[in-house]
Amino acid sequence: MKILFIGDIVGSPGRKAVAALLPRLRKEAGPFDFVLANGENAAAGFGLTERVFQEILDLGVDCLTSGNHIWDKREFLEILAAEDRILRPANYPPGCPGLGVALLERGKRRLAVVNLQGRVFMPVIDCPFRAADAILQDERMPRCVLVDFHAEATSEKRALALYLDGRVSAVIGTHTHVQTADESILHGGTAYQTDCGMTGGHGGVIGMKREGVLPRFLTGMPTRFEVCEEGIRLNGVLLEIDDETGRALDIRRIDIPLD
Repeated sequence: MKILFIGDIVGSPGRKAVAALLPRLRKEAGPFDFVLANGENAAAGFGLTERVFQEILDLGVDCLTSGNHIWDKREFLEILAAEDRILRPANYPPGCPGLGVALLERGKRRLAVVNLQGRVFMPVIDCPFRAADAILQDERMPRCVLVDFHAEATSEKRALALYLDGRVSAVIGTHTHVQTADESILHGGTAYQTDCGMTGGHGGVIGMKREGVLPRFLTGMPTRFEVCEEGIRLNGVLLEIDDETGRALDIRRIDIPLD
């Protein structure tokens, strides 16, 4: 199966990039069996709304993953609790709304999408390593499993990939908004990339206008962050997975300018 994973969509510039470039990718690199995206920053750079969520689905994305910003807009929690096409990290403690795993089917092809969040330099939540173990013990899990690991530290992302090597098809990092050049297939057949990047304005600082970010570094005082609309690009990763074994066959970085 072929899977397109779109890196963190940031605000309306990110959604604009998906609307314009996803049809091009389908034509040049598709057809895709599944299109996934991290959408936790899709509404004005922080969180999701019902309207924005539906807009991304209408663009042809099958399932959205997320991270720590999924809780930013309280009005979305009701949608999160009811929808199986938007995930929150599975290692948040019991009692949090939403799902951490989605089972997708298209014809005879089945894919499990698992969302996990790191703990290094992040909010203190349950262990992503132990959460992954518990998820993979479920008898309903198909052979093909993709993990979005939403984490800050490169070491933690690499460690989880090695821990799950041979047990999942891919571990794709999100959260830092900077695409890494370390895409590879590990010894056990798991595709890995530390971070698949960001879909949005690259002309500022990880998706935000420099005018709001630089004063915070210079003065330490709170500033208002606004979504950057310069240098819009679509970042992501293209995966090919063997349906029978669940092993990754290929992994390619995607980095396309809007203009």
